[in-house]
Order: sequence, then structure tokens, then C-alpha cells
Amino acid sequence: MATMLQPQILLLKEGTDTSQGKAQLVSNINACMAVADVVRSTLGPRGMDKLIHDEKGNTTISNDGATIMKLLDIIHPAAKILVDIAKSQDSEVGDGTTTVVLLAGEFLKEAKPFIEDGVHSQNLIRSYRTASYLAIEKIKELAVSIEGKSLEEKKNLLAKCAATTLSSKLIGGEKEFFASMVVDAVLAIGNDDRLNMIGIKKVPGGNMRDSFLVKGVAFKKTFSYAGFEQQPKKFVNPKILLLNIELELKSEKENAEIRLSDPAQYQSIVDAEWNIIYDKLDKCVKSGAKIVLSRLAIGDLATQYFADRDIFCAGRVTEEDLQRVAAATGGTVQTSVNNVIDEVLGSCELFEERQVGNERFNIFSGCPLGQTATIVLRGGADQFIEEAERSLHDAIMIVRRAMKNSTVVAGGGAIDMEISRYLRQHARTIAGKSQLFINSYAKALEVIPRQLCDNAGFDATDVLNKLRQKHALPSGEGAPFGVDINTGGIADSFANFVWEPSVVKINAINAATEAACLILSVDETVKNPKSESAQGEAAASAMGGRGRGGAAFRGRGRGMRRR
Repeated sequence: MATMLQPQILLLKEGTDTSQGKAQLVSNINACMAVADVVRSTLGPRGMDKLIHDEKGNTTISNDGATIMKLLDIIHPAAKILVDIAKSQDSEVGDGTTTVVLLAGEFLKEAKPFIEDGVHSQNLIRSYRTASYLAIEKIKELAVSIEGKSLEEKKNLLAKCAATTLSSKLIGGEKEFFASMVVDAVLAIGNDDRLNMIGIKKVPGGNMRDSFLVKGVAFKKTFSYAGFEQQPKKFVNPKILLLNIELELKSEKENAEIRLSDPAQYQSIVDAEWNIIYDKLDKCVKSGAKIVLSRLAIGDLATQYFADRDIFCAGRVTEEDLQRVAAATGGTVQTSVNNVIDEVLGSCELFEERQVGNERFNIFSGCPLGQTATIVLRGGADQFIEEAERSLHDAIMIVRRAMKNSTVVAGGGAIDMEISRYLRQHARTIAGKSQLFINSYAKALEVIPRQLCDNAGFDATDVLNKLRQKHALPSGEGAPFGVDINTGGIADSFANFVWEPSVVKINAINAATEAACLILSVDETVKNPKSESAQGEAAASAMGGRGRGGAAFRGRGRGMRRR
């Protein structure tokens, strides 16, 4: 009787949605599998593209996993983890973003039947972590180093890595052309880690092969005043002055007040203003610089003044371009024109203004420090050039990674099949349930070659059987064999130069395993709908306050003098 009268315990707010247990875990796994299905068809050289239309009306055509994941507005809390691993793969390595999402989805898919059968998720997590460690060790063992090669050989090897990355992109048809361009750009910046030292400028029009690489800096002609066309547009070995000041007559502040007792004094004030600007311009000319670039405006008076003295000037140059000019030419950005010495001036072998499509570009080439490069991209449609830029970003990241961690592995699903075979073999030596879990991990790795076949329209089962047979050869000669996209059979990926840096695969397996383990370890989701409505009300009241009471509170920030 006493037990029947126990009061009900209210722990959470009314309306709180809690779901827990096996059903909750399976629901999270289903959400992640649905996300993986979205990007599944974009994998590999024959992958399809996605056209994403956002609420602002912008359209993006892409087959880059990270871009698609960012643009998808995923609200499911567990599925958001896959978005995060795609972003981290993109920022860490640059490529393999679709791979990482697919692997995570497949690991969870393989875990689902075990969870439904009542296996404790911690047992799965333990086995997955062990399998991941073994897989990464095997990759390191199979990786081939490109160290100790001559520069020419190294360039060829890096170009092969870039071409493998570009083959799955929209610009895959011109992969050799762009691969060598990317390698030259990365070698131009040397050991500099700042990615913004490689500028990518987009000019609609022409075709892809009209794109070119400037071993130096190129940027679009900035806004200019009258007198600009009288300036010379080509210099050999010029001195370059970089400024962060305005070279124009400034209007007075609105609340400035000047009291004059004699009208003649007014003229002296006007003259003083003109003298200040002329003094600045005179100092620029005396510095010996033939090119003056400023981040702020260079007015009509200054433009004409420089034109009369055969000096080229450009104002409102973006911060990024100005920093790249400084890095390439050895100049230093000045915030004053007083005491401009030779050491702060930059120099280059050739400066010229060149017409590219409808745009005019200022190009600095033959720079002494050469720590920068610019790729000028041409193409038909704006969306196409945008996607080409994203593709080149991936290729640049890959080449930089391959230079730093100079080991490569066979692509085309070869490394995945080899690890899968190795894990299956290893699983047989383990007693207990763990054998099943590592086997399922090994099976999940086969999703990469299977999906490559599906996307190319081949019979995946047939190709996978051939690959399994080849990789099972005791001599180990089948290890580099992967899917041959052109014939629908299998081929030696190493011999066909389908390579990728080992760091891409290591990172992808690490991130995918971590994400899968994280989702498997969640057994309860608590969602409080009240907090969402409260946030909405708070935002509405804040907007209302700004609209109605904004005027009443103005001027509160600063104390006012007593009268």
C-alpha cells in the first residue's frame, strides 16, 4: 500500500522530450546514414554534382563533401557530428571530405544490427578503436616515401597527387594542366605555411585553358580617378611604396567650428590643407618609388600629381593583396610618408597592367623573395569558376601535405581493400565477440571501392570479387590494385599514378572512427522545446526594444557636461 502512494517525481520541465535506450541509438544511426546517402553519389572521378539553392537565392554546384555538408542545413543533433568531421578533414588535409562522411556512415550501418541484437555499444567502441589503430599502422607500413628524389622527380610525383584529387572534380577534364599549375604555385611559396600567399582570382569568360599562373602577385585594377590613364602601365625593376594612409583632401568633421576675425585668415587655412597633401605627395615622389599602392583611397589630386611625374598609383587595394605584395617584393607597409628609407621599399623585375577578359590586372612578376603566387582562373559560368576555385583549394592543400608528410599510398580503393583484407585476417586470431566487430569494420571499409563502381555505373559486386581475389594472393603483389574507372575492371593504382598522400587516409579513418564511436556512446537525448521558444521571445523583445525604445536611450553611453 505504501508503495502505491509514492508521489510522482518531476525532474524536467513540462514538455521536455526525452528519448533513450536502444531505439534512440538506432534513430541516431539512421540519421547519420541518411546524411551519408546525400554525399554518397559525389565520390570519385565519376561522382555526380549537387546543385544547392539557398534561401537567399544563391545557387552552388559542387561535389566537394565539405561544401555540400556546410550548405545543407542539418538540424538533427547527432547528424551534425558528420558535418563537423567533414569540416575538420577539409581544414586539416583539404581532401577526402566525402570519404570521411561515407566511412562514418558505413561504420554505423555495420554496427546497427549488433545494437538491435542487444550488444552493448561499449564493446563495439572498444573493437572499433582497436581496428582503427591497426588500420593506421598498416597504412604507415604500406606508404611509399617520395623523399630523397630530385626536384624534377618530386614535381612529377606531386603533380600525380594533385591530378588524383582533381580527377573527381568538375575540372577533372583538364587535371594535368591544373595539377602542374598547383605544384608550381605551392613550390613558389616554399615553406611558408600561410595559404593566403597563394591568391586565386576569378575572371569570367574564355575557357579553362586560358587560366594562368603568375609567380608573383596579380590583382584587379582598383577604383581610379581622372588622370589614371596618363600614368605609365609598365615598369622594369621599379621601387614599390606600400602605404596604409589616405592621399586625398579630407573634408572637415561636421561639427568642427572655426571662428575668424579676418576673412584673409580663411585662405591661410585652405592653403594649409593643400600644403599638407602636397607635402605628403612630395615625400612619396622623393622616396624614389615608381609604384605607390595604398590600402586607403588615393584621390583625384594625388592621381594627377603622380601621373605628371610618371608614377603609377592604386588606392583601395585590399588588405590581403597588399600583404601579398609586401611578402613578394620585400616591402613594408608604411603608416606615414615621413622618413621613407630604401629598406622599406619593395622591388620586382617587371610590373605591368594586363587585360584579362573584361578586367584589367596589375601584375608584379620576378619578385626577389618570391614567397607568393597567383592563379588567375577563367571559365564560362560564375558557378563553374567558383567550383574550380574550391577544387584548386583541395589540390593545393593536398600538395602541401604531400610535401610535408612525404609518403603516398595507392588510391582508387586499393588501400581500403588491402586494410580490409588485413583486418579480416587479424580478426581470425581473436577469440570472442570482438572478432565479429572487427570483421564488420573491415567490411565497412569496402564502401569506398564499391561506391566508386556504383558512381561509374559498373557492377560493384563483380569488381569487388575480383579485388578480393587479387588482394588475397599470398605473395602480396595484389596490394596496390584498385578500381579502374575507365574500363570497369581492376588495375594497379600505383602503376596508373592514382596516388594520394597517406595523411589523407590516416586522417579520414581517424575522424570517421571517432565520429562513429561518439554516436554509439550516446544513449539518451534530452530536448527542451521551452528553451527554443524562450530564445525566440528574447530575440523578438530585443528587436522590439531596438525599434521602439532605441531613440530614448541614445547618448547614454557618454557622460555629458553639466551646464
